[in-house]
Amino acid sequence: MQNRQIVVVIVDDDPSVLKGLKRLLNTCGFKTEVFNSGEAFLDRDSTGEPACVVLDIHLSGITGIETRRRLTASGSTIPVIYMTALDTAIVQREATASGAPPICESRFLEMY
Repeated sequence: MQNRQIVVVIVDDDPSVLKGLKRLLNTCGFKTEVFNSGEAFLDRDSTGEPACVVLDIHLSGITGIETRRRLTASGSTIPVIYMTALDTAIVQREATASGAPPICESRFLEMY
């Protein structure tokens, strides 16, 4: 029996986020593909669909939300996990309208 790794795609325009998430997921046993824009992800040459996409909402170029809309319009059913550093009510409404489940918020304690 062939041992296949689960593929997770990460899309973020911040190189340090791409590097960190890639290392974390690889350490957990996942194979990763990284893209620095929504356009690059949508234009990818791939032989199969990933298990999921970790997608930044605030990308340069087309946004993560628009990336997901285009992905869905193409007939893809790949699950998407949104992430953002700039969480607002408007962003939450747009993400939910694009088909995302309700957003799980994570707040960090700021230390001064």
